[in-house]
Amino acid sequence: MPILFRSTNGQSPTVNLREALLAGLAPDRGLYLPESFPELTFEEIAAFAKLPYHEIAFRVLSKFTEGIIPDAELAVMCRSAYNFPVPLEIVNVRVFLMRLDQGPTASFKDFAAQMMARMFGRFLQEDGWQVTILTATSGDTGSAVAHAFHKVPGVRVIVLFPEAEISESQRKLMTTLQDNVRTVAVDGKFDDCQAMVKQAFADPDLAHISLSSANSINIGRLLPQSVYYFYAASRVAQAGEPVVFSIPSGNFGDMMGAVVAREMGLPIRKIIAAVNDNDAFPKFLASGHYEKIVPSRNSLSNAMNVGHPSNLARLVAIYGGQMDETGKLVKLPYLPALRRDVFSTSISDERTVAGIRDFWNQFQLLLEPHGSVAWQGFQEWNAVEPLGNTPAVIVETANPAKFPVEVEKVVGWEPDVPNNMQASLRMPEDFDLMDADYAKFKSYLLARH
Repeated sequence: MPILFRSTNGQSPTVNLREALLAGLAPDRGLYLPESFPELTFEEIAAFAKLPYHEIAFRVLSKFTEGIIPDAELAVMCRSAYNFPVPLEIVNVRVFLMRLDQGPTASFKDFAAQMMARMFGRFLQEDGWQVTILTATSGDTGSAVAHAFHKVPGVRVIVLFPEAEISESQRKLMTTLQDNVRTVAVDGKFDDCQAMVKQAFADPDLAHISLSSANSINIGRLLPQSVYYFYAASRVAQAGEPVVFSIPSGNFGDMMGAVVAREMGLPIRKIIAAVNDNDAFPKFLASGHYEKIVPSRNSLSNAMNVGHPSNLARLVAIYGGQMDETGKLVKLPYLPALRRDVFSTSISDERTVAGIRDFWNQFQLLLEPHGSVAWQGFQEWNAVEPLGNTPAVIVETANPAKFPVEVEKVVGWEPDVPNNMQASLRMPEDFDLMDADYAKFKSYLLARH
């Protein structure tokens, strides 16, 4: 039987993967989560050590696609989606840096977007549907989604981004695409963009438009992002040996990928959710009281400028609680278990800059701001709960070339720009401008339907 997905708000029927993927958000505004997670055996996980990335992806994702996508088709999807390297660089004896920046848009978002686009394309072709994908981006999601879904039949893409809070290269990777992709610069913050997208999903006046999401509110984002944790463990740990992962966290989709992997059986000693100045989660973990940050705070690690991470609803649900889409805690999660499994800390811009400088000076390895937040978060955890002989993986989520100004200020030279980024930087841009006003956005959507 196919795995079923339930809403974190508990007021919508269960659905299969196809339905959850195409809908994005549940009808009750909750996020989809598996009713139960399929488990990989010790032997299955141990076998990953000898397999290439695309084969690990197939073996993990096939646990969710059974009865939905034939194995032979899924294998082809995985092979074509993951045709780029996933470097694991040695920092010191048992600490490694995983670079998730080798995909088409030099961001970890490529891992999910490339697979989602293939699944969407297959489902839409089967059903003859047309879908409009709405997505809000704080930096990298928009470009990854735009590239993955560019020219996919049956799909229109509309990306909202905060005009003043993303880098030039992040912007140009999506605003230079045309065809079925449209980008909108919002005079506001990421949280404004995200709120407008969520409101559109719940608006009955837009019910005649088939809307879906490629943000990490879509379960189709989380499942592929679980794969690289299995991959990293297979390369740095012995079979059955637990691993520590330090993950730069904004909307908490990347971090939830690690939680999914753990729920499927991957031994994980600790998940470090390192945030920037948007410190709602570490404060909640410490106090049990959750308070959104409104408006979200600007930081150098701009893709993490999120005042209320959507995926907290999923994390809370896994630990027996319930959080609605507004951030209201309907039921408190079991905090002792959450604190046992997850460590979180806030890293200031000053410490982010210091992390880039010190990492380069000490290891001759280059970080960008998000990776630096993960590194500093790891060091803070290591000071209170020493790593010992446990392997640890620091997650670097974007290419340093996306932040040339910030990196050059610290190390004195600009990082090399990948070929795909060079091409987009030379191309003309075309995007729309809009106030953070839902009524105007609604009119925009209706005018383009």
